Amino acid sequence: EFDRVLGGGLVAGSVVLIGGDPGIGKSTILLQTATNMAKADSLAGSALYVTGEESLAQVAMRAKRLDLPADRLRVLAETNVETICAALTQEQPAIAIIDSIQTIYTDAINSAPGGVSQIRESAAILTRYAKQTGTALFLVGHVTKEGTLAGPRVLEHMVDTVLYFEGEASRELRMLRGFKNRFGSTSEIGIFEMTAEGLISAKDIA
Repeated sequence: EFDRVLGGGLVAGSVVLIGGDPGIGKSTILLQTATNMAKADSLAGSALYVTGEESLAQVAMRAKRLDLPADRLRVLAETNVETICAALTQEQPAIAIIDSIQTIYTDAINSAPGGVSQIRESAAILTRYAKQTGTALFLVGHVTKEGTLAGPRVLEHMVDTVLYFEGEASRELRMLRGFKNRFGSTSEIGIFEMTAEGLISAKDIA
């Protein structure tokens, strides 16, 4: 389901922004994706999950709760974009996940994380890195009560793909919609069910 909404898979150097309400399942689907890549022999260690909202222990607990093989998953707890880029340069992952862009900041701007200027500049630095290295990048963005991505709308113009994760946290079904996609159609909708083991694609729901 995820591959189909993306347009058939990830493009090297592409930047994907995933928006949605807090708690809707953005972190879960990306953690599952990163872990699935890490356990594939041909892609072992090729995904780096950067968390700015949770500690390493919390991510490990989430992976254990979802029964994910976290022993080969690489996780970095960091919010400074310069440090993140240095780690990416050292690790050279095929995929990097930034969760979330609202927590990231750059030393070049003297303001608190989450502000318009910090989000815009941090996203620009990460986007340049992705284009220069070929690393496929996922940026997680929370949605405000008004239904828009927290932070500047300019983020949607900076990235290649914008996906929205929708549903009610109190209900099991989730929908992943394409809002913008430079590499595929935006008419696809992915249907998932949230279970104790994480998100399950609609085609796998009995």
